[in-house]
Amino acid sequence: MPKEQRIRVEVDGQALELSNLDKVLYPSAGFTKGEVINYYTRVAPVLLPHLRGRALTRIRFPNGVGGQSFFEKNKPGGTPDWVRVETMPVPGSTKDRETIDYVVADDLPTLVWLANLAALELHTPQWRVGEEPDLMVVDLDPGAPAGLRECCAVAVLMRDRLAEDGLTAYPKTSGKKGMQLSCPIAGTQSAEEVSAYAKRIAEEVERGHSRSITSKMAKRLRPGKVFIDWSQNSAAKTTVAPYSLRAQPTPTVSTPLTWDEVEAGAARAFTSDEVLERIEEYGDLLEDLLAPGPSLPSQ
Repeated sequence: MPKEQRIRVEVDGQALELSNLDKVLYPSAGFTKGEVINYYTRVAPVLLPHLRGRALTRIRFPNGVGGQSFFEKNKPGGTPDWVRVETMPVPGSTKDRETIDYVVADDLPTLVWLANLAALELHTPQWRVGEEPDLMVVDLDPGAPAGLRECCAVAVLMRDRLAEDGLTAYPKTSGKKGMQLSCPIAGTQSAEEVSAYAKRIAEEVERGHSRSITSKMAKRLRPGKVFIDWSQNSAAKTTVAPYSLRAQPTPTVSTPLTWDEVEAGAARAFTSDEVLERIEEYGDLLEDLLAPGPSLPSQ
């Protein structure tokens, strides 16, 4: 077996050891671990604000996207002492008896360290550590033959309905087949209250467009429709972070969109190189998610 190649680098004052930078993690694209680390380093200025303070779930692909993967919530063995770790009860656990040592990616050294572990996908909850949810998220999941174009149409319907309640929705692709809408909220209501509101709005939109939309979980109801998944607001759920890579044949990214693109039905799977170009053009289209939003209306 070839000897593992390791190099030592310094990232913002922290010493890191990187390994096997030439290892191909996206075989169809020839995209290596070194390129993954380079992407996350370059996207860090817009990505880190969306990760900061949030318990991070990673999906790791040590042998690339064609190999076995695993979800990781607990800090891995050998976690450096400078990485922020927060020990918290598992959301939904009985009597808070179970805890997890979550990694919190607050800085560039942590992001590079995670990328070196082949943590390709980064997923966060809608709350920051010790706080109530400051985001409401709905996932738009198309059932074939529906696709991203149909998701765009539903996104516009949801945007307009949420605006009636004073909420501003921001769209992004999932980096796979669907989309998400995120709304900044005040952080004064529980996950249960946010979920209940999201469910109510999803059901309302479904009633007006039942031939193309469902708000129900049953998979048998989804073919040809867009499922508005309001359950993403559960305290136990996470959503792929904006600018996270996805484990697809090519290095696609969960990509913020403009509403002009959505209205034109022009959402598609953007690659890491395209996303870096979009950041040059647009900056962070989701920057306003970082500021507090309004409280949700009472039912």
